[in-house]
Amino acid sequence: MEKKLNFYETLFVVSPALSEDETKAVIEKFTALIAENGSVLSVNEWGKRRLAYPIEKFTEGYYVVVNFESEGNFPAELERLFGINDSIIRSMVIRLEKAPAVKEEAKEEAETADAPAEESAPAEEKAE
Repeated sequence: MEKKLNFYETLFVVSPALSEDETKAVIEKFTALIAENGSVLSVNEWGKRRLAYPIEKFTEGYYVVVNFESEGNFPAELERLFGINDSIIRSMVIRLEKAPAVKEEAKEEAETADAPAEESAPAEEKAE
């Protein structure tokens, strides 16, 4: 029987007490974990932003949003792992009803990479 994959979005806030290298390591750790249990569709690092209210005496945090596709049992495990990691001060995982929209730039890059060299020429040259 084929397992059904669902689309999810997770947002997690990394502690601002970590160095830049430690923050990147935490982000890579969780994106690799997601990739092992599904497929990562996009990773958006929003960077350091002010929190709406203090969390664990922090007023800032490093925000990361990851869109991914996985089986239904993985998000609960991901939330558990976020909860036991001291580097993550807040997180959430939501199920999306449909595939997340891909940014126009990413679509154009994908089309350009797949298109033959002749088709990627400007429209003016095609007309001649």
